[in-house]
Amino acid sequence: MIFMTNAHQIHANGINFSYLEHGEGSTVFFLHGFPDIAQTWEHQMQALGAAGYRCIAPSLRGYPPTELAADGFFDKATLVKDIAELIISLGGGEKVRLVGQDWGAIIGYALCAAYPELLKSAVLMAVPHPSEVAKSLLNPKHIHRSFHWWFFQQPDLPEQALLENDSAFIDYLWDYWTAQGHDDSAHIRKIKQILRQPGVLNATLAYYRAMFNPAKADPSLNPLRTKMTRAIEVPTLCLCGADDLRAELMGDQAQYFKNAYHYDLVKAAGHFLHRENPTEVNRLIINWFEQY
Repeated sequence: MIFMTNAHQIHANGINFSYLEHGEGSTVFFLHGFPDIAQTWEHQMQALGAAGYRCIAPSLRGYPPTELAADGFFDKATLVKDIAELIISLGGGEKVRLVGQDWGAIIGYALCAAYPELLKSAVLMAVPHPSEVAKSLLNPKHIHRSFHWWFFQQPDLPEQALLENDSAFIDYLWDYWTAQGHDDSAHIRKIKQILRQPGVLNATLAYYRAMFNPAKADPSLNPLRTKMTRAIEVPTLCLCGADDLRAELMGDQAQYFKNAYHYDLVKAAGHFLHRENPTEVNRLIINWFEQY
């Protein structure tokens, strides 16, 4: 796909961001997760571009070719501010639509709550609302499902483990989290190439280390953190793969949304549903965006 090789650069929130762009029309932002890269959205960008949308997929803070911020923050509020500034810079003064998976969804919930004036609608995948995430932290099987959250709190060892044996840890996560039989080895090789670059694992794991350590959060963003806890006004579709254990956490979260909200399970898919069953995910996204 030729358009996926075309990267652009823009300065936002103190660093230079790289982003992929395809199509013309109303703007849609795509936010990737971990371990993943912006190219993960190739199927969605192709489909939505053909449907008349302008698709933008930034490489998130810490992920090359986006600049590695020297001594920067990686807390959720910082990540939300990153995307808000990118929307303001690239959105052409109009509200945009948002698609996020994994960390992209974590950022997305907070962005929808804090900046409803920037967003027309959203599709968030594979991670429940943060209030449901908090409840899951007391549930043994979900503690096990998210074992990497705890492992990544250790200093140095996770970086070593993620590089060992041709980054077999990344293969393990994709195998563990996807439906049986899914093979995305070519894409995973691209992910490994990005994460092996100097300083990248330390930066991307900093997302997780900031989750449980307030000292790693930018204190100047406390007012934004308050806004991030508000009920969500942005019309939102939430999706989860039927084979992802987190699906059982996402079925009862309508209470956190003040306007249009819907939840769908995607069959024959796990955590990376947008790559495991792209045809169905594309159909659901486009249908939602046609309504909102």
